[in-house]
Order: sequence, then C-alpha cells, then structure tokens
Amino acid sequence: MNAQLKKKLTLFGFFSMTASMVMTVYEFPSLATAGFACVFFAIIGGVFWFLPTALISAEMASVQGWSEGGVFGWVGNALHSERLGYIALFCQWFEVTIGYVTMCYFVIGMFADTFGWGVINNNPTCKFFCVIGLFAVVNILQLHGTKQTARIAKVGFFLGVFIPGFLLFILALIYMGQGNHLYIDVSPHTFFPDFRQLGTLTIFATFILMYAGIEASGTHIDEVENPSRNYPLTMFMMFVIAIVMDSLGGMSVAVAVSPKVLSMDAGMYQALYALIGHFNPHLTWIAGVFSVLMALGIVAEIGSWVVGPSKGLEDSAQYGLMPKWINHENRYGVATHMLFVQFICTLIWAAVLTFDASSGNMSFLIATTLTSLVYLVCYFLMYLSYFKLIYKYKDLPRTYNVPGGIVGKTIVGACGFACSIFAFVVSFIPTTALPASQGTSFVLILTYSFLLIMLVAVIVPSFRRRYLRGADPTTIKVMHFRLMWRRVPAIMQQAVDAARAREGVRDVDGRLVQYVKDENGEEHVVTRSEEYRDSGY
Repeated sequence: MNAQLKKKLTLFGFFSMTASMVMTVYEFPSLATAGFACVFFAIIGGVFWFLPTALISAEMASVQGWSEGGVFGWVGNALHSERLGYIALFCQWFEVTIGYVTMCYFVIGMFADTFGWGVINNNPTCKFFCVIGLFAVVNILQLHGTKQTARIAKVGFFLGVFIPGFLLFILALIYMGQGNHLYIDVSPHTFFPDFRQLGTLTIFATFILMYAGIEASGTHIDEVENPSRNYPLTMFMMFVIAIVMDSLGGMSVAVAVSPKVLSMDAGMYQALYALIGHFNPHLTWIAGVFSVLMALGIVAEIGSWVVGPSKGLEDSAQYGLMPKWINHENRYGVATHMLFVQFICTLIWAAVLTFDASSGNMSFLIATTLTSLVYLVCYFLMYLSYFKLIYKYKDLPRTYNVPGGIVGKTIVGACGFACSIFAFVVSFIPTTALPASQGTSFVLILTYSFLLIMLVAVIVPSFRRRYLRGADPTTIKVMHFRLMWRRVPAIMQQAVDAARAREGVRDVDGRLVQYVKDENGEEHVVTRSEEYRDSGY
C-alpha cells in the first residue's frame, strides 16, 4: 500500500481508537477499595507504567520488519525466538479470556442489583450458566462478521460507558462539594496508601489492568500523520485523561458506598443509587436505567473484543506454532475454530473462578488479579525485547524513537519494567477487600490458575514439528530475523528458503546477501553492517 494512502489516522482519530482500547468503568469498584489512595495509585501507575509501555510499544512497532504481528513480532524478532513471541501473544490473548469472565460478572451483578435478582449473582450454579449463556450469545452474533458489531460497540461505549461515567463524576463532585458524609477520609495523610497493610498494595495490580492494552495502538504508528508529534501528544492526552478517569471513578464509588457493603460486581449501581437518592429519592429509578445501559455497554465491549485478540493467535498457526485447523474461517471471514477454542477457555475459567470462590467479591477479585498477572508476563517479554533493541540493535531503522537518547530510553524502560515486577509480586498478596479467612483460598486459586496458563503457553508451540508436517513450505510464514540469520531449525529450513527467495536473499560465497530492484528493474545489493546481519534485519 502506498505510504501516503496508508497514513490516514489524524490526531483525533488515533486518540479515539486508543481510548476505546483502554477506557472502561467496570473496574471502578475495585479501585474504590483503595480509598483516597486510588489517586496516588492512578498517578504512579500512569507515570511509571502507562507512559513507558506506550512509548516503548511505539518504538518497537516502528522498527522496519517488526510492525506485523504486534507483540508476537516484537518479542520474536528481538529475542530471536518464535516460541517466546508466541508466549507473549498467548498471554495477551489469554488474559482476555479471563477478562470476558470479569466483564460478564459485572453485567450479571448490575442486573442482579437493579432488578433484585440476587440468585444470579449469589448462587454459583446460576452465576456460571449466566456467564456462559451471555458469552455464547455474544459469540453467535460474531458469526456473520463484525461490521454491525463494531457499530453497536461504538454506541455501547458512548451510552454505556461515557455517559454513566460522566454522570457519576458530576454527582460525586457535587456531593463532596456540599460537605456531605463521605465513606472515606479525604486528607493529605490518606493520599498515600498504608504500606503497613500489604494487602492495600494489591490494588496497584488493578490499576495496571486499567491501563493495560495501550501497546495495541503502537502497531498503528506507521499509519499516524506526523507520528513524531502526534503519537507522544496522544499518549500525553491519554495519560492525563486516564489518571483523571481512574481517580474520579474510584473516588466516586468510594465516597458514596460503604466498604462493608461494596460489591465488586455491582458497585457502579450502588454508587449511582446512593448519589441520586441523596439528591432526590424519587429518582433512584434512574440508577436502574443507567445500570442497564452500563451492562449493555459492557456486552458491546465484549463483542468488540471477541474476534480481535484471537486473530493474532490464529495467525500464529501460519508460523507453525499452532495446529493448522485453527486457521479455518467461515464465508464471512470469521475464524470459527478459534472462536470455539476461545469459548472453551472462557467456559473453563468461568467454572474455576465461580465454583472455587465462596463469594462474588472473591471470584471477581481473583479474575481481575489473574488477568493482570497473565498480561504482565507479556509485558515482561516486551520490556526485555526493548532492552535488547536499544542496546544490541540500536541502529536498526525505525520511524519513532523514545525521547532522550539511550539514557532516556533506559530510564523509561527501567521504570516500566520495575513497575511491572512490583505489580506482579504484590498481586499474590490478598487484598484488604477480602476477609482474612479467604486469604489462603485467594492465593491458592490464583497461583494454580496462573501456573496452568503458563504451562499451556509453553506446551502448545512445542509440537511445531507435528503442526508443520505435510505443509507447503511456500505457505508457511517466517519471522523477519530468519531471513539473514544462519541458524534455522531443520523443520523450518524449506519455509525459510522459500521466504528468502521471495525477499531476494541469496547465498553468495557463504554469505547471505539481499538484492532489491529499483524502479528501473535493476538489482542492487542491500548493504548491512555486522549488527544488522546479527539482528536478522
């Protein structure tokens, strides 16, 4: 595609696309458990994790030959390992399967409180079948393509996320401004979390989840108009808005709802009901209306995520990392087999998280924390890849650089990596939102669920020889680094040779040399330094 035609994303268009990936409201009750310290967590998470992740994603996405495949290409090419690239991609996808359960919990909790259907949220069997039924309906709606779903998602985001969230912020600010009773202490000394209670730090992992997904927009860096200006500006705008939204969202729920009765599933309804009831008890029915809108908005959000994240995993089968049958698509271009695998994974996690947890809050907190843990593994690999890029392959051509030279890049990467490690460790500490009696169960369920996911991520690509058996070498994709790298697994040799032939790479006197044709059809040798050849570029 012509570069001029491809760059169609304006500043506002790129901002809108990025915002739709990051902003949500169903985590506000979880943030509220931190009290006024949620502002502290929002700022720390934004400065030391959100911005670094956004910036390094943009630089890695802009490296020539790395732009395809997102984290799969970044990690695989930097660390010279398709398997590590697959693990990063698997974690990015798999956390969404857990996130589906979290979002379904939110919808069920909202309907339970709005209509008084407590049984669907408090009875594990009913809750499980509600999750599966809801997710099944959303999947069925995807089978005829996603154009209609995309339109519904946009409307759902506006009506079910933006408007209810804005109303909650305004009511809470007025409520606080009038000097009414607050369920949290808003003062300078409560701004900082109580580090003596380690469970308070677990909330930090929730803030990471709120910001997670920002790396997805980095894959569009080459489509943005004036990327050196518009990308950092978009990230700064997102940085400010995300901090404000998370801070106000968490505080709005915390000031209006007692922590003793706060529900992780239906906290938004509780907050709206309490605030509206305070100003006019006869209008509390409005809280029910907005609860339904929020629930439908989350359903629309689930629909928009169902096909997208699984697409990358489906593509990994073309690299021989998953069975070929995963690539099957129906006549509308929907990967039905991948959707089925995704549905089964979601069903399993719905069973584990619903039946192994003795309360709605516990199952919700395990789901959200597990989502963060799995996603953080993806970020660990991203940051390790970035360090290798800036130190070993610093001269590889790219269209965007993190400001500050090698020193600035190191500081940015170190901040994000250290923050990720900290969030990972504290996630295993039972949160103060849980009774002490449930702490052991929380840690055990969280640990074996996480280990099971990692085991699957390692095992699936281990059968590469079987996946590639009988495949046409010309149809197998290879990572960019394989083109100029001598070490090639025997099972991949034919596929790599075919890829090199397509790219004009030839063996000349024992050296790999690439030839390209100019506009006149004349061949020229691409000159590479030793570093370039070592990187596979």
